[in-house]
Amino acid sequence: MTDDRLLDAIVIGGSFAGLSAALQLARARRSVRILDAGRPRNRFADAAHGFFSRDGEDPRTLVAAAQAQLRRYPSARVIAAEALRASAIEGGFEVVAGDGGVLAARKLVLAFGVNDVLPELPGAAERWGKSVLHCPYCHGYEFAGQRLGVLQSASFSAQKALLVADWGPTTLYLNGEPAPDAQLAAQLAQRGVAIEPAPIAELLGAEQSLSALRLADGREAAIDALFVASRTRLNSALAEQLGCAIEDGPLGPVIRTDDSRQTTVAGVYAAGDIARPMHNATWAASDGVTAGASAHQALVFQPLAA
Repeated sequence: MTDDRLLDAIVIGGSFAGLSAALQLARARRSVRILDAGRPRNRFADAAHGFFSRDGEDPRTLVAAAQAQLRRYPSARVIAAEALRASAIEGGFEVVAGDGGVLAARKLVLAFGVNDVLPELPGAAERWGKSVLHCPYCHGYEFAGQRLGVLQSASFSAQKALLVADWGPTTLYLNGEPAPDAQLAAQLAQRGVAIEPAPIAELLGAEQSLSALRLADGREAAIDALFVASRTRLNSALAEQLGCAIEDGPLGPVIRTDDSRQTTVAGVYAAGDIARPMHNATWAASDGVTAGASAHQALVFQPLAA
C-alpha cells in the first residue's frame, strides 16, 4: 500500500536537469515539487550555446520559460527555496527547505548542480563566463580567430589546448607547472600551439574583457580568451546526508548513478553536472529526462512487484 500523504517526487534544483526531470513526471500526471535555490551554474554566462533549437539564448531566459511551461501542469509546483536537509522515511524521503517547509515524497531527484572553484589568479573571477571560460564547445566560436589561451590547471590541459587550436591561435600557459613530455610537446607543435612557461601574475583588460596576461617576469602576453579547467564542488550536502556514493571525478566529486540515473540509494536519482564528469546544458537536460522517466517507471512498477 502507498501513503497518500506523500508526493510522488521532489526535485532538488530548478535548472536544465531538474526541470527536465520534473516535466516528465508532471506529464505523467504525478505530483512533483521542485525546490530551487536560484543559483544556477551558468548564471555568469550571457548565452547557452549548442543547445538544440536555442543556440545563443540567455540561459536564464531558457530556465524561466521552462518553469513557466511546467507551471501549466496542475500536479507540478516550483518552490523558490533551498533544500537544507534530506533523510529517508517510511515509504520515501523527507526534505526540509530553507523557507521552513517540510516535504515528503516517494522518489527524490537530485539536480542541485555544482559551483566552480577557479584558479587563484587575480582578475579571473570577475571575467568568469565572459572571457575566462571552461568549454570551447560552449564559447569557442564567439572567439574564433582571436588570441586564445589554455591554462595548465588539470592533467588534461595540454590535450584541451590541442582542441582549442581549432578555434584560433592558441598558447598553453604552464603558469609555472612542468612542461609537457616530449610526445605531447611534439603534438602541440604540430597543432601550432605555443607554450609559455612563466607564472601568471594578473589578468588584464577593461571590465570583463581580457586583453593581456601579466607574467611574473613583467612581460605582457596579448590574449582575448583564456580557457581554464575549474575544480567543481557540489552545491549541496544532500547526497552525502542520504548516503549516496560519491566518486572522485577528474575535476571534482561526482554522484555515482546507474544507466537510469538512480544513485546507490534506491529511490534517489541524480542528474546533471553532479552526476557526470563532463558538463554542458544538453547533457544536463538529457540526464534530467532519464531521471524523471526512470522515477516515474519505478513509481508504476515497484508496487506491482511487491
